[in-house]
Amino acid sequence: MERVGGEGEGQPVSIRQVAFASFIGTAVEWYDYFLYATAAALVFNGLFFPNFAPLTGTLASFATFGVGFVARPIGGVVFGHFGDRIGRKSMLVITLLLMGGATFLIGCLPTFETAGILAPILLVALRFVQGFAVGGEWGGAILMAVEHAPEGERNFYASWPQLGSPAGLILSTAVFTAFSSLPEDQFLSWGWRVPFLLSIVLIGVGLFIRLRVLESPAFRRVRELGAQVRVPLVEVLRRYPLAALLSVGVVLVNIGGFYLVVTFTLAYATEELGVGRNITLIGLLLAGVAEILGILLLARTADRIGRRPVALGSAAVVTLFAFPFFWLVDTASAPLIWLAMCTWTFSAGALYGVTGAFISELFDARVRYSGISLGYQMAGVLGGAVAPLLATYLVQQAGGDSWPVATYLFAMSLVSLLAVFFAADRFRVAIDGGAREMPTGMGERS
Repeated sequence: MERVGGEGEGQPVSIRQVAFASFIGTAVEWYDYFLYATAAALVFNGLFFPNFAPLTGTLASFATFGVGFVARPIGGVVFGHFGDRIGRKSMLVITLLLMGGATFLIGCLPTFETAGILAPILLVALRFVQGFAVGGEWGGAILMAVEHAPEGERNFYASWPQLGSPAGLILSTAVFTAFSSLPEDQFLSWGWRVPFLLSIVLIGVGLFIRLRVLESPAFRRVRELGAQVRVPLVEVLRRYPLAALLSVGVVLVNIGGFYLVVTFTLAYATEELGVGRNITLIGLLLAGVAEILGILLLARTADRIGRRPVALGSAAVVTLFAFPFFWLVDTASAPLIWLAMCTWTFSAGALYGVTGAFISELFDARVRYSGISLGYQMAGVLGGAVAPLLATYLVQQAGGDSWPVATYLFAMSLVSLLAVFFAADRFRVAIDGGAREMPTGMGERS
């Protein structure tokens, strides 16, 4: 088994331990993040925006959901800066504590009925903290896996923290589904709070595992050589503007499209199509499993043939499936809704599974945390922040018809397809300490 670690850093640990720690920590943070998404789609409109009409309340609820995405690039810049200056590991501990604390406090919030306008204000503030934390989490977790991994298995181990997203989705949906089966009055009075309060237990588990992992070897080499960049973000924008732009495009459909499928579809199916809440929640569980399979089945393949062929195939499939997805959902048939959700997440999972390694390889180690965080989190603003909100508005303007949303999903998928085509596939290039000078324009297609 491959061992990683070094003198003065404690006992060496295996790459599998590092990857598992990245997976667990990421799964816990995404549990918190997706839990909010599910609650925003199903219950927050009535609890925090009761004076609005149902559709307007849903729009307001999705607006608070979008606040987290606005905060994500801020978190990416802050944690990316210190992650490139101080180290990856310490940033991951801070983000885990911030996310867990904010999620726990959401479970303690008074509703509009109790506190009036203060309730949604506090909800927005805590959602901002969630977004700020997850903005730094993803980049650090990916780099701990990428920079520890053996060269020939870089994508395989980089896919482990990516598994945290569907795992967090499955766990949050399972817990929320269990409590949503309570009588309606009990669920709305206290049942919805319990999944948020349980976050404190998961944070403890995540911290215990994450604190046992050593700093990444690539960053240790940068630190030993004194090669840290004074302002990593400025260096990214100066030397890697194309790589940063292409990173946004590569990630776009995996965030924007994902939240159309797992968040907007919940509200659309229950409010517009009259589908039962548990049917959509079961669909989320199945979709999470399908995404895990998509990630796992093609992660090894990307190490053998390169990231771009796998990413291109995945992006092409989700582009072509944009309209069929909504045709299936519009049947209001539970099996067909589940089929649509599983097909999309399985296909997109292949792209998501290679994204971490793919865009990490576009930047050198001195600015890698800042570079990948900027690309990923800006895609969150452009995609995830507005996707459910804009989709709800489009359906309203189209009189309940889903075709404008399908067009929107198709457009995002096409952008990602083109970005993958033009991005460099550097899977045979070593992930080194990054102290040496790197050529500009490395984000261009080779």
